[in-house]
Amino acid sequence: MESPRAASEARRSRRRPRPARRRALLYTSLALVAAVGGTAAGTVYVKAHARDNGAVSSAASPSPSSSASANGEASVEPVTEPAVDRDALLSTAMAKVTVPSGAKVSAAVLDLDSGDSAAYGDAAFDTASIVKVDILATLLLQAQDAGRHLTATEKAYATKMIENSDNTSASQLWDVIGKAAGLDAANKRFGLTETEGGDGALWGLTQTTAADQLTLLQQVFGDDSKLSEASRSYIQGLMKTVESDQRWGVSAAADGSEYALKNGWLARSTTGLWDVNSIGRVTVDGTDYLVAVLSKGTVSQAKGIAVVEGAAKAAVRSFIDADSSASASASASASASASASQ
Repeated sequence: MESPRAASEARRSRRRPRPARRRALLYTSLALVAAVGGTAAGTVYVKAHARDNGAVSSAASPSPSSSASANGEASVEPVTEPAVDRDALLSTAMAKVTVPSGAKVSAAVLDLDSGDSAAYGDAAFDTASIVKVDILATLLLQAQDAGRHLTATEKAYATKMIENSDNTSASQLWDVIGKAAGLDAANKRFGLTETEGGDGALWGLTQTTAADQLTLLQQVFGDDSKLSEASRSYIQGLMKTVESDQRWGVSAAADGSEYALKNGWLARSTTGLWDVNSIGRVTVDGTDYLVAVLSKGTVSQAKGIAVVEGAAKAAVRSFIDADSSASASASASASASASASQ
């Protein structure tokens, strides 16, 4: 939470009366300070990392405004601006997404510029093929620890695993990292707290949450990462060049081709229902967002894709609309503050 902007106290000690001309100049100067302060005031955003759908309460952030003190002199006093409850706004947006009966969806989004984030739903989902990003991140972290580069064979597997979602390549690298034990150890360092590697060779049944996938994306696309810049760039490059028929998902929320992603899809043999997931970075109006959307229980892959894309667009739009509203509110507040000081 930011502290109030420059607030000047009115002097309350005894003073000799000032000439009228000097007092008028003082009023004018203070009015200008209040006007400039009001213009600079912005809305403070809450970094909402909660994983439930409830509202996150937060104190409002003060911004300066002028008023008269007891001795007749103008002073600058705080006026509160409402904080943005990102989780509540995301929950409202997600309520408008069409989800088939029996299916479930969870989403998380983060604005890379501001660091603000929000999550909707805290249930665990099968990763399906989105775990391939985690497998590669784990492999690169292990290579960094060993002070080595990936081998030519590992690079070939990594390329096919991410760009083509090749399962054989994923299985090979799953074995290289030490299967679930290796993945879980790396995820502990990455900050994932609710992700558990699949049993045996079943990497696609790794369990995760949307919020944890957002944490993983921060390791891939953020600067505060356990991965080196070279490792991050390597994963990002592969996620930008997935084959054309796999460019659905969170990309629906992006401007044109400004995205990098990995999708996962799996028909469960026990129910015949689909897991459909998508994670990645999208750019909208020059702002980068990390987005993770997980779904399960649709009767077909196509219906799952429709749910995921609708959720991705709603999640990003909830941020864009809130920012536009906050900007308009800040402008109105600045104008009112300037008028009051005149």
